[in-house]
Amino acid sequence: MAGPDPHLLDLLCRRITAAAAQHTGLLVVGICGAQGSGKSTLVAALAARLNQQGTACAALSLDDLYLRRAERAQLARDVHPLLATRGVPGTHDVALGMATIAALDRGEPAKLPRFDKGRDDRADEADWTCAPRGTQVLLLEGWCVGARPQGQVALIEPINALEAAEDREAIWRGYANAALAGAYQDLFGRIDLLILLAAPGWHVVAKWREEQEQVLRTAAAPRAMDPPEIARFIQHYERLTRWILTELPGRADLLVRLGAKREVQR
Repeated sequence: MAGPDPHLLDLLCRRITAAAAQHTGLLVVGICGAQGSGKSTLVAALAARLNQQGTACAALSLDDLYLRRAERAQLARDVHPLLATRGVPGTHDVALGMATIAALDRGEPAKLPRFDKGRDDRADEADWTCAPRGTQVLLLEGWCVGARPQGQVALIEPINALEAAEDREAIWRGYANAALAGAYQDLFGRIDLLILLAAPGWHVVAKWREEQEQVLRTAAAPRAMDPPEIARFIQHYERLTRWILTELPGRADLLVRLGAKREVQR
């Protein structure tokens, strides 16, 4: 994947630097973007640029807060089998994210959790990186960062084959929605500046995810998925991604409209 748009990178650096200068304590910048939208690449470049310019910056991905595999397996037994798969709200350790932010709020150094997607489990703590004392900006990125829950009526009808076949009673999607309405709102409520990288539509998101897996297969990654596996996997994300693209643009502090090739359109 190519690097981030240089004009967008410059714009975001200026916006974040200005906000940090006017903010007392830690500035938390939320960056929301669907799978494959390039948010991880953008965040890495942003963090590097801000640090180079003298603004102490750290980055944390919502993906790195996933529950351990054993914890998700327990949820699958106790609540619904689909919760074994990481992804939707309810499969993250929100308290861990809050504790990390709280430490940075106090001006303390903080270990940044990491998740090993190859093992589908949390990385050993010895492998976590550390945000230094006095960190000024935290970039919190993730596919559903800043999202709000849907109304209960919206949960009744399944939106894809996965929900229709494996969540007929809406238990899984109801659990995820309730989780999103709970502790996730506390986490997202800590965001001071919310940026949305808006894909042109769900159909493009599915294509982007397939492109990601093609790269992994080319690299002979041990857990690269084949097309049928991808088709099923992305359905876990479809409901909330569609909702975010509908609901979040009106609330984001900065809305970045992307084209089908991830180019910045507006």
